[in-house]
Amino acid sequence: MEYGLIGEHLPHSFSPEIHKRIGDYKYEIKELAPSEVEDFLKKRDFKGINVTIPYKQKVIPFLDEIDDAAKKIGAVNTIVNRGGKLFGYNTDFGGLCALIEKNGVPVSGKKAIIFGNGGTSHTAEAALKFLGAQTVLKTDLSPTDGVITNEEAVLKHSDAEFIINTTPCGMFPNLDSAAFEPKDFKNLKGLIDVVYNPLSTKLVQKARAEGIRAQGGLYMLVMQAILAAEHFFDTKIPKEKAESIYLDILRMKKNIVLIGMPGCGKTTVGNLLSKELNMPLFDSDALIIEKTKREISDIFEKDGEAFFRNLEQEAILELSGKTGSIIATGGGAVLKKENIENLSKNGKIYFIDRPLENLVPTADRPTASSIEAIKRRYEERYEIYKKSADSIICADCSPEEVLRKIKEDFLNENFSD
Repeated sequence: MEYGLIGEHLPHSFSPEIHKRIGDYKYEIKELAPSEVEDFLKKRDFKGINVTIPYKQKVIPFLDEIDDAAKKIGAVNTIVNRGGKLFGYNTDFGGLCALIEKNGVPVSGKKAIIFGNGGTSHTAEAALKFLGAQTVLKTDLSPTDGVITNEEAVLKHSDAEFIINTTPCGMFPNLDSAAFEPKDFKNLKGLIDVVYNPLSTKLVQKARAEGIRAQGGLYMLVMQAILAAEHFFDTKIPKEKAESIYLDILRMKKNIVLIGMPGCGKTTVGNLLSKELNMPLFDSDALIIEKTKREISDIFEKDGEAFFRNLEQEAILELSGKTGSIIATGGGAVLKKENIENLSKNGKIYFIDRPLENLVPTADRPTASSIEAIKRRYEERYEIYKKSADSIICADCSPEEVLRKIKEDFLNENFSD
């Protein structure tokens, strides 16, 4: 391996896709057991590597030189082999500083809290102090020397103005958890969650709902990779290229989520989009049928709608963890706000707005098996569809034209995570 990433468990790493866009070099993933790390570093059979958990401290004794920032933080995430000597750096620091600045809330002079006391918390502490935070506190589930509990943070430091979450709460596949409630901090202006999968964690969503400027960790991941590549090749990458790579990765990881009435064309348009954009298609109804080995109509008839909606919620939670996919939902998926919240974590939601007179009843749709049933559902749900959508697509046209509208909107959007 010439360039790559080492860590213990790396099944969902975005790093190869990022480095592929930085330059023309092969970047590989190498999972190492703890007992293999020493031998790997002693062989020095690489040019440049990134290091992720749990080895950012473990690699330090095998390095010949470490830069000052990495020494202060006590963690190395980038190693460069120069003539057989290993040089260690911490580009997480620069990546996190860039993310804090991107969030647009200055931390200078503010009280800040870091949730979590692992390796990344040391980087967060260094970044906040470097950017001028007046007070920096750390929390953990159990108090230790210099670390307060999560409960103490809420009870005694609810005036905090900036918070960084460095815990894994909300990380895929545990999408439905958050490290704390942003609303408990009345003066909170800015929030960073270093988790990047999903793109917007439940914590980030909760903060934004309270009017707090909040960002997920993807920008940090991309910027630290840019800084690592600068060390690998002793070069400077223009900021414009770095921003372009970030937006490219963000768009590539976003899902296209289709909502709308039964019969509006979600599955048809989803298939067209899948072929056109080379993105896999997933259907929540199809997933329910696959898991239960039963047809939707049979579930409705024998177990009732409430039972089906619970199955649907489970299916949508599973699909919400996908990235870079097309997700077609059942007509009633919007009836539970949790479904929309989960689908929004990695996706942009499109309402396929087909006129009522163009919706055709079919026997296999339990809630839309007649014209009268379709009209009732339309009147009940139309405003919910509109409220749930990031973009409304007028579908008084062919499926191919709907495809064109969604594709144009999605590819031209200047996404923000």
